[in-house]
Amino acid sequence: MNGMVYLVGAGPGDPELLTRKAHRLIGEAEAIVYDYLVAPEILALARADAERVFVGKKGGGFCCPQRDIESILIRLAREGKSVVRLKGGDPFMFGRGGEEAEALVAVGIPFEVVPGVTSALAAAAYAGVPLTHRAHASAVVFLTGHEDPNKPDSAIHWEDYGKLGATLCLYMSMKNLETITRRLQAGGLSAETPALVVQSATTGNHRQLLTSVAKVALESEHAGFGSPAIVVIGEVAALSTKLAWFESAVVASATEWNLRP
Repeated sequence: MNGMVYLVGAGPGDPELLTRKAHRLIGEAEAIVYDYLVAPEILALARADAERVFVGKKGGGFCCPQRDIESILIRLAREGKSVVRLKGGDPFMFGRGGEEAEALVAVGIPFEVVPGVTSALAAAAYAGVPLTHRAHASAVVFLTGHEDPNKPDSAIHWEDYGKLGATLCLYMSMKNLETITRRLQAGGLSAETPALVVQSATTGNHRQLLTSVAKVALESEHAGFGSPAIVVIGEVAALSTKLAWFESAVVASATEWNLRP
């Protein structure tokens, strides 16, 4: 008899942003198949005898092929196990959860999706950026920058997004940021449009940098920003100068720790 697979979002990093349902399922699962971005504190919620399978998914590092991940999920479920497929953020937001769900359906294995807080929402909130604001933005677009924007058959026509006037949230874009921002400007986006980079959002390593769309690629590189990071482009990004509550809290906490005897 087949087991059950739960496609679970682990959220953006802070274990306290895990949903109650995700918390319960992790603690009950007989097998956990997890990505690089899942916090150790969240993995620690699993039962001591749970089988743990690391499948990578870190840009530039170990990465288990997607078909192999799907085969692992199928194998574990066919062993009759309760399986949690644990993904950073949300499983259906650039997490390939849809592909895994399709693979399970194809072989008749039941599954359930447990949404998580996706990283763009969390990064913006912790950086003090409301993605929508009546005075600045009435639309939000989530985009992946992982694909090479110079590909002749690229699925994303970046110039079109330069004309929208919406808040743009870029996932996995640090490697291609210079080309992406250049193409957005070619589409009509002002070079002075505020752009914010948020790295390791919601964690103790949270960093953020506010600049303009014309300068964001170079300045973030010089400042040592890298993945995991979200880039927010739009007028709302400038609100981080007065609403950034979390970064100051992290700095204050680190200062207090360093001053302890």
